[in-house]
Amino acid sequence: PSIVTCMLLAAAAAIIAVPALAADGARTGSQALFLAELALLLLVGRLMGELAQRIGQPSVMGQLVAGLLLGPSFFGLLWPSGQHAVFPLGDPAQKSMLDAVSELGVLMLLLLTGMETDLQMVRRVGRAAITVALAGVAIPFACGFALGEMLPAAYLPKPDARLVTAIFLGTALSISSVKIVAMVVREMNFIRRDLGQIIVASAILEDTIGWIIIAVAFGLAAAGSVDLWSLGRAVLGTAVFMVASFTIGRPIVFRLIRWANDNFRSDFPVITTILIIMAVMALITQLIGVNTVLGAFVAGILIGESPILTRHIDEELRGLIVALFMPVFFGLSGLNADLTILRSADMALLAGALILIASIGKFVGAFVGGAVGGLSRPESLALGCAMNARGSTEVIVATLGLSTGLLSQDLFTLIVAMAIVTTMAMPSMLRWALKRLPMRKKERLRLEREELDEKGFVTNLERLLVAADDSANGRFAAQLA
Repeated sequence: PSIVTCMLLAAAAAIIAVPALAADGARTGSQALFLAELALLLLVGRLMGELAQRIGQPSVMGQLVAGLLLGPSFFGLLWPSGQHAVFPLGDPAQKSMLDAVSELGVLMLLLLTGMETDLQMVRRVGRAAITVALAGVAIPFACGFALGEMLPAAYLPKPDARLVTAIFLGTALSISSVKIVAMVVREMNFIRRDLGQIIVASAILEDTIGWIIIAVAFGLAAAGSVDLWSLGRAVLGTAVFMVASFTIGRPIVFRLIRWANDNFRSDFPVITTILIIMAVMALITQLIGVNTVLGAFVAGILIGESPILTRHIDEELRGLIVALFMPVFFGLSGLNADLTILRSADMALLAGALILIASIGKFVGAFVGGAVGGLSRPESLALGCAMNARGSTEVIVATLGLSTGLLSQDLFTLIVAMAIVTTMAMPSMLRWALKRLPMRKKERLRLEREELDEKGFVTNLERLLVAADDSANGRFAAQLA
């Protein structure tokens, strides 16, 4: 508690001191203010993330709340001039520096999301995960699309491009956060249970489908109009990229990572290689007419499947992303949201309708998918509760929509509010639903066998040390091993 108190005092001191620093721009310059902004986002984000975890919520939600506290929703109400001095988002030069960090943060977060995407689990679970994912995307997507088509033109950033905004809004309502879902399932020691694997696999599929739809929507937005040519180009480009990535791309990525690991003597060569692979694949998707987010996400999937990727390397890269890019990105997302618009009765009503439509659509979609997939009613109920968490994924989607002009500032704020409400409601709902599920005899026997296997020596090996000479046979034997 004393450490937390000291950090709170430090945050308060920084908030008071930074306006004075910002006011003296001739001496300190924009770089000093930029560093102060980063330090403040990291500090308050860490404090709120810690608080969120201690009350049973995801740390990313605490980081998002930190941005809300530092933005016009709270700090701006208490001290408007101080908030504008600390975060002068109206200054193009200052805003461009924060936007650059935010853009890089999106790519890094999607790289991490892809690395956490376990396609092997999807293959193991099979039919149930596929039906849950398809219904869990289709029904809320239809609800979001209908809402986008019925919204008054005043709420749309580009009324003449209503169709693209409706597609994007439908995707925003249909996507789930794999990170949040997996965290709660793992916390309840349910990750190895049959239903736990179906829940996580369904979230993985929904995430993947959602990013593909978003990539297509970005392609349509870049074309400037919705016609058969632009739609076909976006869909075809996405399909070709996905097929090429998982056929030609997979062995190329594996070999690049292994080559860097075996031939470089400098520090962290594998992490540098991973970042280059991410950047190249993001550029490829940009060149074919879809957004860079798809390239970063698919790069993460391929990198996560690499056999040379050790736990040590994974933790080093994850540490960089979690410690730096996550609190800054989600803090900036909170800064861009202005919850004071909810003082308007119309906005508050629209926010309530958005949360209700998103929750009902997601629950019904997952429940129907579970029933079609052969699951019992209590299992389908648990699926409906689990899939309603949008979390960090929703905020990334909303931020991308705002930056590309597909969402207005008000719609962005409403989607962020919806992400916070649905994510914070999900853990307690899922815990309640999972406690009602008994364990079948077949499932209990499988878990006992897996627990026995995990205690073995071979299953805990990360790498083998093979003695071989430098001859052609020796090199071949080492590669084969």
